[in-house]
Amino acid sequence: MSVEKKVKAAAKNVEGKAQEALGNITGDPKDQAEGKAKQAESQVRNAVEDVKDEVKKNID
Repeated sequence: MSVEKKVKAAAKNVEGKAQEALGNITGDPKDQAEGKAKQAESQVRNAVEDVKDEVKKNID
C-alpha cells in the first residue's frame, strides 16, 4: 500500500471517529451516521489497497 494512500485512509478514519463522537455528544444522529460511514470508507480503502498489494506481490 502506498504510504500516501495509507495516510489518507487513516485520516479519513480519524475524521469519522471525531464526527461520530461529536454526534454522540450532541445527540445528532446525522453526525453519528456520517462518522460511521467515513470509518467504513476508510476500512474499504485499506482493504482495496491490501488486495492491490497482494496482486502485485504475486505478479512480482
